Amino acid sequence: MIKLTHAKYDNNFKVLLTFSDGHEAIFDGKHLLERKGPLLEALRDESYFRRVFIDAGALCWPNGLELSPIKCSSSDLI
Repeated sequence: MIKLTHAKYDNNFKVLLTFSDGHEAIFDGKHLLERKGPLLEALRDESYFRRVFIDAGALCWPNGLELSPIKCSSSDLI
């Protein structure tokens, strides 16, 4: 099972990702923010969005939002 091993905020709601199989990708969070939902409201503030971290191989934010590696792997590979 593929997991995320590293996430680093880049800029403009983009996160540089590294997966357990060595692949790298850029996650564009702007697409995520086009959706509505209570967990997404805080992420619209870029200073909050940049608090992204990895937990158990998933992309996470302090408010409890988690994105699976599968969801993130649909991002453009770099």
